[in-house]
Amino acid sequence: MKSVASFFFAILLAAPLGASAEKPKSEQTRQYTFAWKFSDKDKMKPRGGTTTGSSITLVKKASAEWQALQAAGLSKKEKDRRAILAMAGPYRASFDFVETTGFTEDYEPPAPYQSWGTEYVYVLTDENDFISLQHVLVMFMENKDGEESDPIVVKHWRQDWRYQSRDLYQYVGHSTWQHLRLSRRAVADTWSQAVFQVDDSPRYHSYGRWEHRSNYSSWISAETWRPLPRREFSVRDDYHTLIGFNRHTITPNGWVHTEDNKKAVLTQEGKLVADTPYIALETGLNRYERIRGHDWSAGHAYWKKTGPFWAEVRAVWQELIQKRKGIALTNKVNGRSLFITLFMLASRHPAKTFDANEANSAILSAIAPYLRSS
Repeated sequence: MKSVASFFFAILLAAPLGASAEKPKSEQTRQYTFAWKFSDKDKMKPRGGTTTGSSITLVKKASAEWQALQAAGLSKKEKDRRAILAMAGPYRASFDFVETTGFTEDYEPPAPYQSWGTEYVYVLTDENDFISLQHVLVMFMENKDGEESDPIVVKHWRQDWRYQSRDLYQYVGHSTWQHLRLSRRAVADTWSQAVFQVDDSPRYHSYGRWEHRSNYSSWISAETWRPLPRREFSVRDDYHTLIGFNRHTITPNGWVHTEDNKKAVLTQEGKLVADTPYIALETGLNRYERIRGHDWSAGHAYWKKTGPFWAEVRAVWQELIQKRKGIALTNKVNGRSLFITLFMLASRHPAKTFDANEANSAILSAIAPYLRSS
């Protein structure tokens, strides 16, 4: 398994997280036709991963998780729970984003973004009113000679689902999150989804209702503010936040996360700029297709080794969130992002010798320099 340092520099710093390109069976030119039929093909060539991933095998039959969701006699809440749990398992995850509408004079669409990776979604917690899912990338690359690399394991994002939660920790721009209290009426029959970064810091938080049909189940969020993802902040700085809606749709052999995002410009106070509040509208489609035959053993081993450490990281963040009305973060301290520090700490606190008090102290010391007054 690749070391922490290797993965940071090869994956996170050289390309967006999880980016890789599947090796084609024959030489083909990547094409993009949606939304910009008459645009210059060279300018609209998708950006994203440039590495070559190993081949995969898709699962075509309905999964056991899907069949569990279709069982007769389930309550609405239990259907909701099973839809959320159906997102767990082994996947090829692909990520596609394209700006479809520009709101400024002389607007020119940027190149769309495409990447993919192989990702296992673990169930961390399965309780009546709360489900937590952890995404972990386990990727194999092929070099020019066709030789396959050792597995590269990347702890990815996390999603926490809570039933009828009145408390949201919403993003308000400029790396700042604030507590929002909702009414009981507003959250009746809803599930909130809290999404966390790779370092388990907050990313975005919203709520919505599940809808169930005979051949799909779908959840759509309320309007949600989100910080820029790596695919954006690594290449541009002309806007500050994404404002839009997320939809999670469960299908017989996977699930799809669609996004409808406005790219918003904010004042220093976190308000929309009056004359040009939005610069563009973006459509995103993240597709999770079940696969078989992929070797996930390195991911399982990594999570067994570091699981207690990351549980302590989650506990530290939860305590910080509960104690504060808001959290504001500095993106880098001494040129280093927080996730790098925490991933290095994870390797120093393995499960075999794990001491919760020692880890807690190290985690608090690591996070503290990144906290600023909100």
